[in-house]
Amino acid sequence: MANNKKQFFLVRWFKRMFLGHDQEVRDLLKEEQVQTPFKMMAKNFFHKRTVQVGLTVFILIFLFVTVGPVFFPLDLSDQDSTLINLPPGYSMMKLPAAINGKVADIAPGNTYGIGLDTDGHVHTWGVTRITDKIDLKDIPEEVQNADLVRLAAGSDHAVALDANGQLYVWGNTRLSQNKYSSDMTKHMKNAAKGKTSEEWDIIQLEASNQFSAALSSDGTLYLWGNGNMADIKIRSKYQGKVAKVALTNNEYICLLKDGTVAYAGYKDKGSPFSNIPKDLKKETIVDIAATSSTVAAVTEDGRVYVWGNAVKGENKIPELASPISKLYGGRFHYTALLEDGSVVSWGNNKYHQTEVPASLQGKEIASLYVGNFQNYAVTTDGEVHSWGLKGFLMGTDELGRDMLTRVINGGRVTMTVGAIAVIIATIIGVLMGGLAGYFGGKTDILIMRISEIVGGLPFIPFSMILSAVIGSRLDSNQKMYLIMVVLGVLSWVPTCRLVRAQILAQREMEYVTAAKAMGIKVMTIVFRHILPNVLSILLVSMTLDFATCMLTESTLSYLGFGIPLPQPTWGNLLNGANNSVVIQQYWWRWVFPAVVFGLCTICINMIGDGLRDAVDPKSAER
Repeated sequence: MANNKKQFFLVRWFKRMFLGHDQEVRDLLKEEQVQTPFKMMAKNFFHKRTVQVGLTVFILIFLFVTVGPVFFPLDLSDQDSTLINLPPGYSMMKLPAAINGKVADIAPGNTYGIGLDTDGHVHTWGVTRITDKIDLKDIPEEVQNADLVRLAAGSDHAVALDANGQLYVWGNTRLSQNKYSSDMTKHMKNAAKGKTSEEWDIIQLEASNQFSAALSSDGTLYLWGNGNMADIKIRSKYQGKVAKVALTNNEYICLLKDGTVAYAGYKDKGSPFSNIPKDLKKETIVDIAATSSTVAAVTEDGRVYVWGNAVKGENKIPELASPISKLYGGRFHYTALLEDGSVVSWGNNKYHQTEVPASLQGKEIASLYVGNFQNYAVTTDGEVHSWGLKGFLMGTDELGRDMLTRVINGGRVTMTVGAIAVIIATIIGVLMGGLAGYFGGKTDILIMRISEIVGGLPFIPFSMILSAVIGSRLDSNQKMYLIMVVLGVLSWVPTCRLVRAQILAQREMEYVTAAKAMGIKVMTIVFRHILPNVLSILLVSMTLDFATCMLTESTLSYLGFGIPLPQPTWGNLLNGANNSVVIQQYWWRWVFPAVVFGLCTICINMIGDGLRDAVDPKSAER
């Protein structure tokens, strides 16, 4: 007996060590465990790699369009003519390595910068292309060979001054940007012959929107450029008295040698800059600056006055730690160098142009350069610190609006329209399909005939007609609600047929018979007992319909019958692809919306296919 027992344990040990018998038993029991339908569905769903990828990408896009508007808020009135059709990139303040530590002068423009190094070489950076054929980086050879001392950057042209008093203009010169006034031409001829003195040297060079200005040391102001666009004339009574000039978009104002300011042009009656504050007329002015639509003056006692069209907060002057030593103007902001060596900016901060970097604290500023949206501070040790607009990740559109902001907010609108439309279609489809499938007979025939009529309508043409007739009297938000309702009301037929077919199969089951025997109400049987059993299939249908509704809304918006501009959607953002010029030259205006929209719909369909396979019992077969 003892030998038999010993032999039994020996065999068991042998199987455990060499055959893994116990492990095989455990694996078999684990394999035969009973799993709930939800666990099996989840296992089948997440088992596929394509589903995992689709779900991950969709979640990222969903967060992109739902959380994104918090960081990229949409302003429907936002537009800027100086930022039109800019390509993607962050190069607007990226100085070339050759100029770092060797800055002699910087002229910031709208979206570009021009720099002069201590060796006399000219450098450009940022978005320098003005038109298809004009690029500011194509610096003329005569400019490169000249002994330059000063630069100025305008909206579409650049101006340079050499040591001999000669001016050079390049860029867009089609609108008289390079046609100097007669007195400026005479001045340069005298300078070339050596007939000028130090009293006539150019001490200030400025450029603005298609016009430029030069100020000589004797107080003479020279203006030239597009006279149809700007007031480029000066009253003779001010000549010889100008100490500094400040240019706005289309006008200018002068600081006179007697410490007063004056609008020296001929359009003073209709100009907002001619209305100089009364209190300012009693003060002695030491410095002036201008933005595109305002003018600022600094008084002898350190006070700052701003007048004009201050629509971007240019007149909201912060508390200053010390008096202003030098004042500069951008497009909608001011930057000042204070007497204590610190720098302060105020005004519009949309592109962070008023956020002075902390790295400037404790640094001694040698020079400050301010453009439309950029600021450059050069320290005494040659370091360049910049802040402001670096660029746009997805570029800008035809009105200068950030494409990233519009893609994010457009995606939120498109997804919202698709989701609400699916909810409306599902509610109608479940209600109609449930009644038709359970009751059958005349109810079934009536509902099915109605569904055939609705399903037989040409969907896109009908939606276009309805949108054109009703939507012409609605604003963009109201039309968005109309599109939701139209899509929902016209998209319930497939859901109705699906629910009807499933309920026809389920109503003959034993649990339905038991519920009838217990006296449960008909509507409770349909929507509390039968419907949950077809919910998984309904979920698949809703997922696929979501992508379909998004595509339909985008199709309507693309064709111009959906949600109108300026409210962005992925559909109307693609509307620019109708233009061959946009397709060839401004690819970012349609590529980025198309890529994001395409990825989103593909991922939704991948998720829907995964759900369909997960709820299908055949997919679990080995």
